[in-house]
Amino acid sequence: MPSLFRRKSADIPDPATEPLTPAEEEAEAAPSRGYTPAKGRETPKRPATGRRPAGSLKALSKEETKALRRQRRAEAAAEFRREGGPRDRGPERLLARNVVDSRRTVGTWFFGGALVVLIGSNQAMPPAIRLASNLLWGALALGVVIDSVLISRKIKKLVRERFPSSTQRMGSLYLYAIMRSITFRKLRTPAPRVAIGDKV
Repeated sequence: MPSLFRRKSADIPDPATEPLTPAEEEAEAAPSRGYTPAKGRETPKRPATGRRPAGSLKALSKEETKALRRQRRAEAAAEFRREGGPRDRGPERLLARNVVDSRRTVGTWFFGGALVVLIGSNQAMPPAIRLASNLLWGALALGVVIDSVLISRKIKKLVRERFPSSTQRMGSLYLYAIMRSITFRKLRTPAPRVAIGDKV
């Protein structure tokens, strides 16, 4: 006998067919916090070329490490000799170097003359040699001063003509050129790009 209090299965509403309220529809449409939407495409694999191998690299021996260091130092020195350092950057610096390298300077003989003067001014030398050494020292100093003034004037003229809007400090540029002018040509860095007598 059927129970009087038991409802028929047909009378129980199916939750799937029951209409949803607007608030419930919004809750169903909104994704959960942990939900990640699909990309719609497969994640591409990394190319094998240029990647470090999975296995550990073979350790270099002490001799190989030293040879590698020597090679890197030689390459860095060659690059510095060719391009120079940060202080050599800029078109004004290149112009100053070309001005100095295109002429013979008294400064290249300054250190050699200073060595002769040092030997000749020794108290053991005769007075005539000491006098000649002092005269040579004075002549070298005067020659360096005159040469530095001429180089600075030429650099100033060329910089104003070719780089009228330059922000380079002229005093720093003059000192840069003068220090280069008293360095032996073969020891100058960066290496000279113009020959002696070339027009700058």
